Amino acid sequence: MGLDCHIKEVLWTKFQISKRVTELASQISTDFADSPPPLLVGVATGAFLFLADLVRQIHLPISVDFIRAESYGSGTESNGSPTISMDLKLDVKGKHVILVEDIVDTGSTLSTLISHLKSKGVSSVSVCTFLDKPARRKVHFELVGDGKYYRGFECPDYFVVGYGMDYAELYRNLPYVGVLKPEYYK
Repeated sequence: MGLDCHIKEVLWTKFQISKRVTELASQISTDFADSPPPLLVGVATGAFLFLADLVRQIHLPISVDFIRAESYGSGTESNGSPTISMDLKLDVKGKHVILVEDIVDTGSTLSTLISHLKSKGVSSVSVCTFLDKPARRKVHFELVGDGKYYRGFECPDYFVVGYGMDYAELYRNLPYVGVLKPEYYK
């Protein structure tokens, strides 16, 4: 008996995920074809699988870096006060940055990250999120410059795991996205 028994429902299969990631990469490749090479910034650690799959499908010269912002701890809801616990290694001044997120929930983390990048003098900030939960949005965020918003799937208001997303650092290795049964996080 594996981790699958902890999942109440599968929302997106690995095949649906693969198809959508290819579509997002194609759109980014088209949108940035005539721009200087963008820097894709993975928001650690939830976005690492999405970022890896995405960059392999982008047919442009790109750079990759990571940033870590924490707002969940081991809970199931954002604490509303994200902090940047690991900053970028690359200089972003004057660059087109694409923040790659696993999930945009309340918007607090994204707003914090965009402000942080803006303070470093980026040319533009786009966002590519695997999942978007607009029903939980509390903080409005504004993209920088001619930034764009790319969304993999609109996520219902469930606590989801898999494809890099976790509960207490578990379930990241599931090849699909599923709803975690409440008895495993309550």
